[in-house]
Amino acid sequence: MTEYPHIVVATYAPPYRQVFTIEDNTRILAAINEFQPDVLFVGMTAPKQEIWVHQHSDKVNARLIASVGAVFDFYSGTIHRPGKFWRKIGMEWLIRLVNEPKRLWRRSFISTPLFLKDMFLTKIGLLNYPQL
Repeated sequence: MTEYPHIVVATYAPPYRQVFTIEDNTRILAAINEFQPDVLFVGMTAPKQEIWVHQHSDKVNARLIASVGAVFDFYSGTIHRPGKFWRKIGMEWLIRLVNEPKRLWRRSFISTPLFLKDMFLTKIGLLNYPQL
């Protein structure tokens, strides 16, 4: 809040579950729409947050919806970001991988290469990615 002192913030922490129930989603959407945000940041772990946003964005009254990953952890001080040097040279991911290998190895060595392959094939017209 020190960076942007005039912003009004509200938070909602849904129950921790692999999959939300219809009731969970109803409560989440009600809390969001009651606040009427201009910008909604969703942090539920990947890919859960991206799937949730895709499935519910048409029910959210916000101008912008962003899945933010570890941003909440960085701002709360739960996880410390690597130094500016690593961020500047684009290697923040490597330091995070070294610090959290059990959690991040799959993303770094499986998910990201698969995503890049699919993105490339889609871009050149060899893959028509199905809608979620």
